[in-house]
Amino acid sequence: MSVNELYSKYTRVWIPDPEDVWRAAEIIKDYKEGEPILHLKLEDESPLEYRIGPKDNPLPFLRNPDILVGENDLTALSYLHEPAVLHNLKVRFLEPNHIYTYCGIVLVAINPYDQLQIYGEEVINAYSGQNMGDMDPHIFAVAEEAYKQMARDERNQSIIVSGESGAGKTVSAKYAMRFFATVGGSANDTNVEEKVLASSPIMEAIGNAKTTRNDNSSRFGKYIQIGFDRRYHIIGANMRTYLLEKSRVVFQAEDERNYHIFYQLCASASFPEFKDLALTSAEDFIFTSQGENIFIEGVNDAEDFKKTKEAFTLLGVKESNQSSIFRIIASILHLGNVEICSERDGDSCHISRNDPHLTHFCRLLGVELEQMEHWLCHRKLVTTSETYVKNMSRKQAANARDALAKHIYAHMFDWIVEHVNKSLHTSSKQHSFIGVLDIYGFETFEINSFEQFCINYANEKLQQQFNQHVFKLEQEEYMKEQIPWTLIDFYDNQPCIDLIEAKLGILDLLDEECKVPKGTDQNWCQKLYDRLSSSVHFQKPRMSNISFIIIHFADKVEYQCDGFLEKNRDTVYEEHINILKASKFQLVADLFQDTNKDGSSSTSSSKSSRINVRSAKPTPKVPNKEHRKTVGHQFRSSLQLLMETLNATTPHYVRCIKPNDEKEAFSFDSRRAVQQLRACGVLETIRISAAGYPSRWTYPDFFNRYRVLMKKSDMTVGDKKLVCRNLLETLVKDPDKFQFGKTKIFFRAGQVAYLEKLRADKFRSACIKIQKTVRRWLQMARYKKIRKSAITLQRFGRGYMARRYAEQLRLTRAAVICQKQYRMVRERRGYLRVRQAVVTIQAFTRGMFTRRIFQEFLLHHKAMIIQKHVRGWLTRRKFKVARNAAITIQCAYRRMRAKRELKQLKIEARSAQHLKKLNTGMENKIVQLQRKMDDQTKDLKTQNEQLVVAKASLGSEVNKLQKELETMRSRQGDGGQLTSLKDELEKLRAELQEAHAHRKKLEEEHSNEKMRFEQRVEELERENSLLKSEKEKMNQRILHHSKSTEDQESSASQSVGRVQAELDEERQRYQNLLREFSRLEQRYDNLQEAKFQPGHRRNNSNQSSLESDSNYPSISTSEVGDTDDAIQLVEEMGVEKAAMDIGVFMKLQKRVRELEQERKRLQVNLEKMEDQSKRKGTEPKMTSEQENADLAYNSLKRQELESENKKLKNDLNELRKAIADRASKNSSSNELQDGYNLLLGQLKAANEELDVRKDEVLILRSQIVTAAQQKEKETTNHIETNNLPEWTNSKKPIDKEEALRSYHGLCESKKLLEAQLQSQARKHEDELAAFHTQVELLKDDIEKKQEMLNHTMSLSPEAQVEYSVQQEITRLTNDNLDLKELVEKLEKNERKLKKQLRIYMKKVQELEVSVTAAASQSTTAKPEMTRQVTVQRREKDFEGMLEYYKEDEALLVKTLITDMKPHAVSATVPCLPAYILFMCIRHADYINDDQKVHSLLTSTINAIKKVLKKNNDDFEMTSFWLANTSRLLHCLKQYSGDEAFMTQNTAKQNEHCLKNFDLAEYRQVLSDLSIQIYQQLVKVAEHVMQPMIVSAMLESESIPSLAGVKPMGYRNRSSSMDKDEEGPGSYTLEALIRQLGQFHVVMGEHGLDPEIAGQVVRQLFYSINAVTLNNLLLRKDVCSWSTGMQLRYNISQMEEWLRGKNLHQSGAVVNMEPVIQAAQLLQVKKKTSQDAEAICSLCTALTMQQIVKILNLYTPLNEFEERVTVSFIRNIQNRLQERNDVPMLLVDTKHTFPVLFPYTPSALSLETLHIPANLSLHFLTRV
Repeated sequence: MSVNELYSKYTRVWIPDPEDVWRAAEIIKDYKEGEPILHLKLEDESPLEYRIGPKDNPLPFLRNPDILVGENDLTALSYLHEPAVLHNLKVRFLEPNHIYTYCGIVLVAINPYDQLQIYGEEVINAYSGQNMGDMDPHIFAVAEEAYKQMARDERNQSIIVSGESGAGKTVSAKYAMRFFATVGGSANDTNVEEKVLASSPIMEAIGNAKTTRNDNSSRFGKYIQIGFDRRYHIIGANMRTYLLEKSRVVFQAEDERNYHIFYQLCASASFPEFKDLALTSAEDFIFTSQGENIFIEGVNDAEDFKKTKEAFTLLGVKESNQSSIFRIIASILHLGNVEICSERDGDSCHISRNDPHLTHFCRLLGVELEQMEHWLCHRKLVTTSETYVKNMSRKQAANARDALAKHIYAHMFDWIVEHVNKSLHTSSKQHSFIGVLDIYGFETFEINSFEQFCINYANEKLQQQFNQHVFKLEQEEYMKEQIPWTLIDFYDNQPCIDLIEAKLGILDLLDEECKVPKGTDQNWCQKLYDRLSSSVHFQKPRMSNISFIIIHFADKVEYQCDGFLEKNRDTVYEEHINILKASKFQLVADLFQDTNKDGSSSTSSSKSSRINVRSAKPTPKVPNKEHRKTVGHQFRSSLQLLMETLNATTPHYVRCIKPNDEKEAFSFDSRRAVQQLRACGVLETIRISAAGYPSRWTYPDFFNRYRVLMKKSDMTVGDKKLVCRNLLETLVKDPDKFQFGKTKIFFRAGQVAYLEKLRADKFRSACIKIQKTVRRWLQMARYKKIRKSAITLQRFGRGYMARRYAEQLRLTRAAVICQKQYRMVRERRGYLRVRQAVVTIQAFTRGMFTRRIFQEFLLHHKAMIIQKHVRGWLTRRKFKVARNAAITIQCAYRRMRAKRELKQLKIEARSAQHLKKLNTGMENKIVQLQRKMDDQTKDLKTQNEQLVVAKASLGSEVNKLQKELETMRSRQGDGGQLTSLKDELEKLRAELQEAHAHRKKLEEEHSNEKMRFEQRVEELERENSLLKSEKEKMNQRILHHSKSTEDQESSASQSVGRVQAELDEERQRYQNLLREFSRLEQRYDNLQEAKFQPGHRRNNSNQSSLESDSNYPSISTSEVGDTDDAIQLVEEMGVEKAAMDIGVFMKLQKRVRELEQERKRLQVNLEKMEDQSKRKGTEPKMTSEQENADLAYNSLKRQELESENKKLKNDLNELRKAIADRASKNSSSNELQDGYNLLLGQLKAANEELDVRKDEVLILRSQIVTAAQQKEKETTNHIETNNLPEWTNSKKPIDKEEALRSYHGLCESKKLLEAQLQSQARKHEDELAAFHTQVELLKDDIEKKQEMLNHTMSLSPEAQVEYSVQQEITRLTNDNLDLKELVEKLEKNERKLKKQLRIYMKKVQELEVSVTAAASQSTTAKPEMTRQVTVQRREKDFEGMLEYYKEDEALLVKTLITDMKPHAVSATVPCLPAYILFMCIRHADYINDDQKVHSLLTSTINAIKKVLKKNNDDFEMTSFWLANTSRLLHCLKQYSGDEAFMTQNTAKQNEHCLKNFDLAEYRQVLSDLSIQIYQQLVKVAEHVMQPMIVSAMLESESIPSLAGVKPMGYRNRSSSMDKDEEGPGSYTLEALIRQLGQFHVVMGEHGLDPEIAGQVVRQLFYSINAVTLNNLLLRKDVCSWSTGMQLRYNISQMEEWLRGKNLHQSGAVVNMEPVIQAAQLLQVKKKTSQDAEAICSLCTALTMQQIVKILNLYTPLNEFEERVTVSFIRNIQNRLQERNDVPMLLVDTKHTFPVLFPYTPSALSLETLHIPANLSLHFLTRV
């Protein structure tokens, strides 16, 4: 784009500003290239003419679009320059309070100077495992990226944290180490991660201090290497320190402190163990009081000291060593207080022998007082020939004392660091490590010395490494994408580094000057001027000869040479060191032993030896090489080693920024921020990125974002890359502005903004087109309406004209009639005129006579009037006298009555009700009186006005009369007329005075009346106020009474809630203890295995998990119904569902089983009859009558069986016919045909089974007939041989036996009837409950539809259409999911039925084989007993117990638990292992063998634990054993004999109760085990769902084409470098719902109680809510309106799934309430105060921090949306201040609800239980 296009009208730019660095402005006139002035408008609407020059003032920087402002990655900005970076950081820091921002590979961290809730364990869990660009910028994201790259690339990593003092470096490094300790916890019990974290408080105590810029400033640099093994667990750590600020030990500037450890020790001096340290307050010591402020606001030194001691203990520092360390620290404080007195000559000094601090110093260090006193004031000079002892001046002695203090502290610091490294060291092999470098940033002060020189030298080296790494990453990115690139020119600071460290550089010259005997700082500075003046980076100040200037990469720094040599030498006298070496305390002596021994000593001493051998007599020793090394040389060597380490690792950069110097929370100083951004290399990163292709888009993202710019023909092309290429070549003409890579498109700076402008223009034109079309439609509608109105008006006009014409015709006709009538009237008038004249003459005549009479009458009338008035006056006077007398009497009487009423009113006035009435009346009276006063005032005003008018008129009339009088006097001199005029004048004056008097009287009356009214009003107001006060008192009493009652109720409810909460907490605590117990038990098992089984183990190879085909399923009688019911069910359900329903087959199978039982009963009867026939060979035989009765009974039973068999056959035929008819009607469906064929096969098998039973019945009948014939023969023979009396005597016992048999039959029939009644009652209750549930569902559906209808009616027509479309989409999606679930269920049922069919076919085949074999054997042995052996298959009555031998217990546990596979018993009764184990326990209880019970239960519990430990990530196995464990627990309760658990048992189940043992303790153990299994089940399910939640809930497009795409930064690109487009990481909502459905199906198949399954689903929904909400709160890219829409749709789908599974009452929806409200919050309006009030009332499940965080993160996806304003967020915060929310941002993902195991007894009878043959439990015997 050309300059004219870029700098057009309305374009926004940045211009320099002296205060804010950069200021925003807007172009108000198009700029043409070459013009000298750019016309701008500032934000305050003031105009500005900005001069443009080719050299001085170039064109200003362009501003980014608003949609890019606030991006979390600075490289995502279209225009990359300093003002854009500064503005973006400022907006993120001040508005949403985001302190972290990416800048390419750098994380910019701004110190908030406030405690933020973003570093909890839940935040660590949220960032763990996430890609770096997927979440908001955070120190945890950088740490996770380093951890992942270490595991992925198997390369060591480094995190470099730098910044100014007070920028937050130490805190950032500490949080990074906390992340590694949490994520990469140690694999064994060494707790290395805790030790790594424990090193932080120790190093902060001995290495951090308060400065003017930071309350916890690190005064040393450290590099911590955290070692990991091959499984990437922490195994150890190592720490390296750099350049400890030793001068702080003896000197602190104003408002600064010494190291924290001194103040911590002084604050704890009152402890008993520190009495011998002789410490007092820190104000009493010189080394701790020079800063004049020994306290830090908000810091408790005593509490911090406890933490330091705990850290020492955790790191394995012995108590003796700790006490020695504290003694050394205390001795340093005492050393600083040693007073050195100067002698008179000034060249010598001495120390008082009674100096207590020197005494304490020597005592604490264990050195001799005399020697220390002597050598503190003297020094030894050693020459080749002699040794001199020289006195020192007071200043020299003080310097020597301070040097000794610094030396002691430095050695103690090194010893602690060494010991920390030893405790963190590991013997195992380190596979890789992550290093965290916490080092000082670039520093420049008013006075810069040796420390700042070393710090800035280190930053030069780090900046060089940083630049090379950034350039390398850019180069790798271009090469990977195969982009042609050219060398980018970036700043290389190697000349500055050479100036410092090269040969004859600053450090070399400094070391050389230190070697000179009398070297000074001035001489060294002069050498620098002479040797280094030619360097570009070196300058000499104009006004100073003892300082020099170095031009660093960040700024120009002037260094003062004073003290350089002394600090570089770091001199301490050998005499002092020798005294300390001779200390009687081992630790003090070890501190100052030489590190480099001679060769002999090093070889003679062992490496592990800790014994120090010291000679009795100290001998002079030559100073070793280590002492001769200068500080600069040591620092250069350690820095070189650090750089080698960093170059061998993959670095990650964290740049800490200090926003202001006043330490104010969330205050941003732009000038200070720009200085640090330039110093830390962030702007250099921006410059390098901007020099290439900073904006990068993947092809799919570019396609989705800018497909609006494409043509319809381009959209048909399948290749998105080709489409994007064609579009860019069309839009951007300059090919150098973009490049096509393999997976991304690369853009030059500003091109994305240009594309955004084109996109916005396209949207704007589309909006205009839509508006045009809509307006045309509106105008067309208006025209049609006007046209219709015009036609209507014309119609009415024509009608009006027609009506007028008709009216004219009527008028014409009427005129003719009128003329006719007029002529008639004219003639009549002539006649009447003549007649009238005659009548008039007569009238005048008669009037004259009448007037005369009237005059006489008038005189009489006047006389009567005079009489009337006189009489009236007399009567009125009399009436007034009488009335006054009556009034006087009435007043007296009323006064008496008023006094009585007053007393009564005073009594009544005390009641509240009366006061209220009076109050009401008084108010009305007051209003009336006020109205009356107003009326009277108005009347008075009108009267006054009238009087004024009258007075004026009278005055004018008087003047007129006077004038007339004067004229009359002048004209006439007649005196009579003058007198008359005077009289008239006097009369007028009298009238005027009378009027004045009347007016005055009226005024007095009005004033009196007014005063009276005012007094009355005051009285009424006083009474009213009194009544109001009494009313308020009564109201207060009532309120107080109501509040007391409410308080009592609330306290009662709170107490109930508190008790309930305590119960839940106790349950939660108990379950947590169980979890901890299981963890410890697992650890114990691990140790046992490690101890006793060190070798390789393998499982037995003779165990097979294959399922046998001959297992017989066990089905209880309570699970099946009748054949008629089955047929009816088929007719009701239809062939589609009945074909896949196992219920029909089960009912038929029950019928077969009943027939089999009947056959067995007949077989038993036959056996009894045969036994009787054998016994009756010697006994008396029955008579023929008895035999006939038996035969009749047998024939009756046979007929019943035949009829039942025939009925069953008819039912089967009808069922076949019905199914065939329905199948023929729906023959188009293949699935129905398959289901029909499957059901036909099942019916055929059942029919074959019935035929077999029929044959057996026929065989029984034939045997009964033959037996009867034999009995007849025997009876006849017996009658012939025996007499009659013997037969009659043998009849009685036979009758008794028959009666007993009939009685038992009646009992059995009664039990059968009772069981049928109970089953029918239960069935009725279930149906009733189902109907109730259906009614509730219908009600809910109706309410929802009503709400939808109301909502739809309230919308506009366009919104109604859109809403209906959305609802239809939702309905179709739900139907699709339901159909998918139905298909899955049908397929599963089909597989199960096929499997059972195979089993039954196998069973039938085996029966046929056994029948044929038995038949062959019977034919060879006894031809006359043909089928007798086949029917003798009935065993003894089963009592629900299983017997086993003690030696088979291990095999039993192994078969049922250890080797049990869930699918092996999937076709049997659920929880079959639990039932079998309980039946074995019952038998042990039955035989009263307590050892057997104890052994079996203990073995069972241990075996279950081992199985769960082995399959700790298998949901199916965990669910299977949770179901079996809970069922075993329920069985122990149900058959315990406790009445509380026997209420729902049958009589038979009560007979099976345990007889001898109380297993309550084992029930508790099983309950605990069930809780542990439940927790493991939830953990496994959450682990499976964890990677699916975020992708399914937030990222997958459930509603297609709804989400938008925004420009991405470097982090999004780098995190997706090695990831496929369609990898396993992308999950849809359907996958998540399918996984939930799979969990639910598995739990249902295993027979888990529905209540427990509901609790599992509730916990899983809580996990979904927590993970979704946490990611929403930590990701800016998903906080948009479209995401809210997607999220609400996804939640509705999950609610539909809950309703479909009948789990909506489990409380799972309540757990999703926070996410629901968050989705609503993203969609609601966010502008006005009404919106704020609505949000506050809506988001009740979200905390204030979460609401504010979402509002801050809300991001519009295009220009048509608006950001949430800061004022709106402040309004929300003010409204939410009343809430007492817990200050929590993220939801605890590890929270587990307390589980409840409700008691659910089993309706299964133990005697009906069948054990499949595939379990191989042949050693169990039924009892």
